[in-house]
Amino acid sequence: MKKKDIIILAIILTVALVLRLYKINTPLADLHSWRQVDTAAVARNYVRDGINLLRPTYDDISSIQTGYENPEGLRMVEFPIYNAIFAALYRYLPITTLEIYGRLTSVFFSLITIALLYYFALKEKNRTAAIATAAIFAVFPYFVFFSRVVLPETTAVSFMMIALFLLYQAVKKKGHAIILFTLGGLFFAMSILTKPTTIFYGLAAVYLFIDAYKFDVFKSWKPYFYFLVALIPFVAWRVYITQYPEGIPASAWLLTTVNTFEGPKEIFFRPAFFRWMFMERIGLAILGIYGVVFFIAGIIGKYKRFFVHSIFFSGMIYLFTFQGGNVQHEYYQTILLPAVALISGVGFAQLVELPDKYVHKIILYPTLVVVFIFGALFSYYKVKDYYIYPNDLPRIAELIKIFTDKNDKIVTDRSGDTTLLYLADRKGAPAIYKSPSELKERGYKYLVTASKDEAQKLKNEGYSVVVENEMFTMIAL
Repeated sequence: MKKKDIIILAIILTVALVLRLYKINTPLADLHSWRQVDTAAVARNYVRDGINLLRPTYDDISSIQTGYENPEGLRMVEFPIYNAIFAALYRYLPITTLEIYGRLTSVFFSLITIALLYYFALKEKNRTAAIATAAIFAVFPYFVFFSRVVLPETTAVSFMMIALFLLYQAVKKKGHAIILFTLGGLFFAMSILTKPTTIFYGLAAVYLFIDAYKFDVFKSWKPYFYFLVALIPFVAWRVYITQYPEGIPASAWLLTTVNTFEGPKEIFFRPAFFRWMFMERIGLAILGIYGVVFFIAGIIGKYKRFFVHSIFFSGMIYLFTFQGGNVQHEYYQTILLPAVALISGVGFAQLVELPDKYVHKIILYPTLVVVFIFGALFSYYKVKDYYIYPNDLPRIAELIKIFTDKNDKIVTDRSGDTTLLYLADRKGAPAIYKSPSELKERGYKYLVTASKDEAQKLKNEGYSVVVENEMFTMIAL
């Protein structure tokens, strides 16, 4: 990149950093807090017990998530690279809270993604596309929010963009470029270990190999070497965790099903899937309606080659594979964001290049800027509520800390949501999944409920009240 590009990118990254610091110190109780606290709990246990990448644990010791009692609280999902990073930062440099370190780690890796998307758009299209791509990822509110949550997706996406960048450089080399291929494969491995769903961007890696070597790609050792380096650690981890079924949450529903107030509903290729994903999420929340213009222009635009489209199609294949998960949870679209930003940024550049016979530049340029701003504003109207959290949860958590000992196991009636367990810094069960007598036998000491009916029922059964107010009731088991 030229000096001019470095200056432009530095400005965009500065703006991106400032936006991502918004409410950086709020309690870990905002959107998808149940998933964020599970991630943070692994890091908190690393701080206390030492970092053991092969034994990640969290606060839920029940059978709710996995179907098996989990007395050690094992959390055998993603390989805990992200958790270990911010746990180490807090353990050896405790100048702020663990939660802020978790958010800052996501912010840092999101900035790397912005820089690499700028590079890809610059090389595949032009500087206008690079600026628009980076700016969309930097300032559109959906991108901002999910670039500062305590979740592994942003870090995994960054690792994948680094892997593609290194491969992008490696295939240009006339020699073997063995170091670049090895490093690229290792970052690919780190990405899918951190979040397996990033593996869909392997389609873009395949495209780079085919574009560089054409029909000789099957004769070359390089693709085989690259993907072996990428996949062997992931396969080893998946084989290893099968020893601990109590730590592996159920996940089959993520492909086809959503949970509703009426129970599980199949959504696979149903009209509701398309409405939710392409109107509510991509259309409104991510691109703020107006940004869809850039998105469509990017899809139908002309290119010298198809690297941008390979990234876009990677994201779309992921979206159509995990239909249940993407409709159920907004954070699932984090994997999709690089594809949306890149195709939209290139689409912006396509529109800038419209000939004067269609629209004069004096009208075109201001219009595109206004559309960009309106897209960001409409997205903010949707996303601003993501930062809101229930004020009662931190207060309840503080009271639980006062009236219980650190080693007491508690039960909360939060339908599987572990947020209160994390905020109270207690291990236990995030739902009343057995009778009170069975819970007592399993070592649970207190039950916390916000339901007046449940509290009265327990009192009628002879259980004593420890704390009772307008927010909650704590029952001694």
